[in-house]
Amino acid sequence: MPGQTTLLQYEAPWPVHSLDWCKSAGPGQQLRPRSAFRIGIASFSENYNNRIAVIGLQDERVLVEDDYTDYPDFVTLCEAPHGYPATSLQWQPTSNHAWQNSSSTELLATTGDSLRVYEYNGDTPASGSNYVARQPSTSGHSLTMKTALSGQSKVQAQSTGAPLTNFSWNEKAPSLIVTSSIDTTCTVWNIETSTAITQLIAHDREVYDVAWLPGSTDIFVSVGADGSLRAFDLRSLEHSTILYETPAPKNVPPPSSSPSASARPPTSPLLRIDFNPSDSNYMSTFHMDGHDVQILDMRSPGQPVMELRAHHAQINAFGWGSAEHPLLATAGDDCQVLLWDLANFNSASQGAASPRSASSRLNSPRPDTKKRIITEPIMAYTAPSQVTNLAWSPRIPGMTMNTGHSTATGEWLAIASGKSIKALKV
Repeated sequence: MPGQTTLLQYEAPWPVHSLDWCKSAGPGQQLRPRSAFRIGIASFSENYNNRIAVIGLQDERVLVEDDYTDYPDFVTLCEAPHGYPATSLQWQPTSNHAWQNSSSTELLATTGDSLRVYEYNGDTPASGSNYVARQPSTSGHSLTMKTALSGQSKVQAQSTGAPLTNFSWNEKAPSLIVTSSIDTTCTVWNIETSTAITQLIAHDREVYDVAWLPGSTDIFVSVGADGSLRAFDLRSLEHSTILYETPAPKNVPPPSSSPSASARPPTSPLLRIDFNPSDSNYMSTFHMDGHDVQILDMRSPGQPVMELRAHHAQINAFGWGSAEHPLLATAGDDCQVLLWDLANFNSASQGAASPRSASSRLNSPRPDTKKRIITEPIMAYTAPSQVTNLAWSPRIPGMTMNTGHSTATGEWLAIASGKSIKALKV
C-alpha cells in the first residue's frame, strides 16, 4: 500500500511574496476534495506588472505516493493583473457566507496601493468523474476584481490614501476588513457597501500589521515602526491601550541636531501581530531584523511571557494553525521553517495535574510568571532558500480515491521561498 505524500510543490513564473490557503472546499465542490487544496499567491516584482493567481491540485492522485509524477502537483487555475505588489493576500473567512449574493463564488482580498476585493469563481464538478481531463483543465475558474478601496488620508493631503501594509478580515462579520498603512493610520472598511467606517491615527509612525481580536467585531490590535503594540476598541476610539513597547535599542548614537531626528527616538519596529486562535489572550510578534518571536499575554501587558529562540537569521513570517492545540510556525532568512507547540508551556505554569486544566485548552500563565525562553521547536524543515512567507491550511478531511488509496485528516503548511511554493503535511 503506497504511503501518503508529505510534500507538494509548485514553481511560480515569478517570485512569490504573499500567499494564503483557501479556507474551505470551493462552493459546490464539497464532493471534489482537491478543491480544499487551493492557494492564492501574489508576485513580487519592483514594477507595476505584478500578478495574483490561484493554484490548485492537478489531480488528487498526487496526494498518494504511487509515483504519480506525470504532472506537476499544482497548476494555475486562474490569474489576474495586480499592478504594484500585494503586501498581503487573504481568502475570506468561512464562518458566514450568508451575506454573499451567489453561492458559486468566494472572495479574495489584497492590499497594496489600495484594498482590492476579488471574486473567485470555481468550475462546476464534471459529472461522473472525480478527475480533470488529461489536459490541464482550468475552464470555469476566474478571478474578477469587484472593488478597489483607497480612502482619503487623514494625514496627507494628496487625493488618494497612502500604501497599505496589511489587513485583517473579520471572521464574525466578513463584511469588515481593517487595513494598516504607512501613513500611521488604520481604516475599518465595509466591503459590502465599499465605505470606510472609520479611520484613526493608530501609531506615531508607519503601521505594519493589524489583527482583529478573535470573536470580536470591535477590538483590533496593531504594530508598527514606533515599536509599540496597541489595542483599539471601535466603541471608544478616543483612547488606545499600549500593550507592549519594544525596549529602546542599546548603543544608539545621540540624536543629531535636526529636530525631526530627535523627535523620533530610535525604536525597534514590530512587523507582525497574530492571535493564537484557540486562546486569544496570546499574541505573537517579532521585531524588524529580529531572530526571536515574542509571545505576549493580553492580561499581563508590558513584557513577553515567552520568547522563541532558534532562528539564526531574521524572521520573515509566522502563523498559528487551526488545530485544538494550534502549533505556531515560524520561518526566516536562515531557510528554516520551525514548528512550536506552546500548549505545554502554558499549562506547566498552572500545575498541569489539575483536571480542569487538561480540558480547558490552552491554560493561561499567571501574570506574575517570568518570561520563559523556549529554544526547542518540535519540528524543523530546511527550505532550499530563504523563506519569505507561509500559510496554514484548515484541517483537511481524509479522502478515499477511486484507486482505493486514502489520505489522513490533517493540516498542511504552505511556504514561499523565491519562486517555489512547497506544501508540507504537518
